[in-house]
Amino acid sequence: MGTFWKRFKRNKLAVIGGIIVLTLFITAIFAPLLSPYDPNSINVKHILEPPGSTHPLGTDDLGRDILSRMIWGARISLAVGFVAVGISTMVGILLGAVSGYYGGWIDRILMRFVDIMLSIPTFFLLLAVIAFLEPSIWNIMIVIGLTSWMGVSRLVRAEVLSSREREFALAARAIGAGDLRMIFKHILPNSMAPVLVSAVLGVAGAILVESALSFLGIGVQPPTASWGNILTAGKDNIEIAWWLSVFPGLAILVTVLAYNLLGEGIRDSIDPRLKI
Repeated sequence: MGTFWKRFKRNKLAVIGGIIVLTLFITAIFAPLLSPYDPNSINVKHILEPPGSTHPLGTDDLGRDILSRMIWGARISLAVGFVAVGISTMVGILLGAVSGYYGGWIDRILMRFVDIMLSIPTFFLLLAVIAFLEPSIWNIMIVIGLTSWMGVSRLVRAEVLSSREREFALAARAIGAGDLRMIFKHILPNSMAPVLVSAVLGVAGAILVESALSFLGIGVQPPTASWGNILTAGKDNIEIAWWLSVFPGLAILVTVLAYNLLGEGIRDSIDPRLKI
């Protein structure tokens, strides 16, 4: 752990990414305290008001404060990211561990299923599935999670294939450890470092997908604030209200960049091939 922190702290971009992620996390938790206005409060006297002292980021076409909606939108984006990645990681770990540990016909069947899933354009699959479901935040999180586990499964499979032939696994098998004990107590704990990096990077991808779906009108539904549906209002008023597009767009850009920097920093810090 000490070696990890030494490497991580030397990567300034990763540290900046971590600080941004932590700031967003705190903002999402304390949204009710940090939000200057009710994010859904309509005020016809302040429709499309530009950034100023009363509304630092301006207002939308219903007079709602953009800063407040951005703060509450951070909650939605982070919730989607964490829950969707949690689902995809659990599914990927389970299928990848079974495939890598047992091998043979089980491995061939599971990996061909992964190949089939990878051959389907994920975003269009999302559009098709959500079109048949009610566009709610929970449906979006579940669908994103269930359509993004394939990379994790392949990663876990490769790690399990390597770990099951190492000395600690052979020793555990020699003293009579069963399959479940071998997988969950001995092999998976020694294969989780790459999965952690994949999960961090996956949060950024999930946030992008949620924003895109909300922008298209089939994601988080109004009046619930989301960076994506704030952008939709910006698209409709882009010629007269630039702030509706610029601020949520920057929020998405900075958040995704921060998670990518953090994930890359973690990967570089746990890579045993790097010198201290």
